[in-house]
Amino acid sequence: MDHRNVSTITYFFITGISDEPFVFLLVLLVYLITLVENLTIFLLICIDHHLHKPMYFFLANLSILDITCSAITFHKIFSSFISGDNIVSVLQCRMQIIAFLLVSCYELLVLTVMSYDRYVAICKPLHYNLIMNLKLCALLTLFCWICGFLEGLPLFMGIFQLTCFKSNEMDYFFCDIMPFLKLTCSDISFLQLYIYIVGGLVTGLIPFTLIFISYIFIIGTILSIRSSGGRRKAFYTCSSHLTVVICFYASLNFQYMRPSTAVNLGYNKFFSLLNGAAVPILNPLIYSLKNKDVKAALARKLRFAVSTNIQTHERKM
Repeated sequence: MDHRNVSTITYFFITGISDEPFVFLLVLLVYLITLVENLTIFLLICIDHHLHKPMYFFLANLSILDITCSAITFHKIFSSFISGDNIVSVLQCRMQIIAFLLVSCYELLVLTVMSYDRYVAICKPLHYNLIMNLKLCALLTLFCWICGFLEGLPLFMGIFQLTCFKSNEMDYFFCDIMPFLKLTCSDISFLQLYIYIVGGLVTGLIPFTLIFISYIFIIGTILSIRSSGGRRKAFYTCSSHLTVVICFYASLNFQYMRPSTAVNLGYNKFFSLLNGAAVPILNPLIYSLKNKDVKAALARKLRFAVSTNIQTHERKM
């Protein structure tokens, strides 16, 4: 029910959640696949010393981000289906928006850093260990977090200043900033301008340009490889990476780079599902599970687990 004259509300009804068991099971399956894939990659990188390298350090960060993003996107679907409660407080809604935007911004920056890591590895292989040392990796990670927080701080403060709403029904499956802005009757001109200028330029265009430039140099180096098999393998890896980057950037731009009055929440739901479901599932497959080092590490751990179980069983006998 709309409350056109309501000036202050304390909760939202999240009405975009389907109560169909099939939808719930499908979302649950997607989330479990995401969780298993990314948690496996993260644990492998932590416990296998062969993977204690800069590239896998960033992959571990990406895995945690994918798990977090999926949890933020889907947790209300799970709680609503189990408890039947589709109510969320305004404070919880604001915090969910901030968490999602912060994680998304950080993931964009991590993808940029990963492209730089690949540039150094392919274009400057002899200097890779000297350039991409542990200190630089830690500094780059810290820079991504600080930069993401500082870029989003004015936006976060603006969200908390929105207190007037036309309705307390949000036709979405989680609290996202565009449906939130669509409901408010407060002045959002500053927030929209900030999203377009800072979100579009600083958070979006500049990192994407850096990724694009890195891959121009990478492709130039690949073309100089004499082995046709080596060129095909390298191009395949680059195309897979760029596909995920383009999908991630395109979906975010489609969601956030339009005026709130022009937002189609039906299309936004689709791209939110793409970010929360498809991208976190694809990332481990593209970046990790097709990587020979990761597959070798997984095989070692599986052999060790089987050997340990056999030895334990023999002792009991």
